[in-house]
Amino acid sequence: MAKLENTEVSPRLAKNLRRNVLERCIEFGLLCSGMFAIFITLAIIYILVSEAIPFFQHVSLYDFLTDTVWTPNYSIKHYGIMALVSGTLTTTFIALLVAVPLGTITAIYLSEFATHKVRETIKPVLELLVGVPTVVFGYFALMLVTPLLQKIYPDLTTFNMLGPGIVMGIMIVPYIASVAEDAMRAVPMAMREGSYAMGATRFQTAVKVITPAAISGIIAAYILAISRAVGETMIVAIAAGQQPNFTFNPVESAATITSYIVSVALGDLEHDGIGFQSIFAAGLTLLIMTLMFNIIGHAVRKKYAERY
Repeated sequence: MAKLENTEVSPRLAKNLRRNVLERCIEFGLLCSGMFAIFITLAIIYILVSEAIPFFQHVSLYDFLTDTVWTPNYSIKHYGIMALVSGTLTTTFIALLVAVPLGTITAIYLSEFATHKVRETIKPVLELLVGVPTVVFGYFALMLVTPLLQKIYPDLTTFNMLGPGIVMGIMIVPYIASVAEDAMRAVPMAMREGSYAMGATRFQTAVKVITPAAISGIIAAYILAISRAVGETMIVAIAAGQQPNFTFNPVESAATITSYIVSVALGDLEHDGIGFQSIFAAGLTLLIMTLMFNIIGHAVRKKYAERY
């Protein structure tokens, strides 16, 4: 039998093999990155749930969700999370009242009206606000915004939810403006040209054509802003008073879920006590609230994406 001659791999085939191996490695790296993110999320959920279970062995879930008094440090203890939820929702709602109009208007201006030079000047300034430490915003709310509000409303107390809510709104404007502006600029130019050809003005095109076409990305910006406002800590911890009151009145002081977690995490309570365990129950509640907002936002975004 004749011996088979040794054949060398052609340079082209060898190049294709190296490229395939490299692509496989890149795919594996991307898969590991995605799985790592999922692992971190599951780990957070596991820690919150495992640490909250001992808390709910002492406090019934019904009392936790329905009681409106939160006094874990008092002799007569109450663990009604609604006292913290009300403060969280109130400050978040005030922040959205400020951020949604300002952020959306800013996004429309940057996308449809601003020149290239103006856009490249304003966007870095907006992104600079994201890098400002939230503790600075907290003192800004306490020392400047609240005194200005007291000149308009003299009965306003030093610690209230209105001032921190407004400052939180200012803080999250860049999140809405940046994401919404990117969504608007992604709309095909043909839609703008078609609108102009039909006789529409630039304003009519921006409001009635571009904004509806980019509504999916705009809603995504709103979801991001809501999640950021719900999870804000230092602004409300400094300027809202940290008094757990079940109220939706913005002129009164209150505590949010995150501000309570900060106060307990300072080390005043024993780590094996129910008071310390309560921060995991509060954190789990905050996680569920954020998840609900994201689910609702995703459903709304999907609905409008199908429509437009």
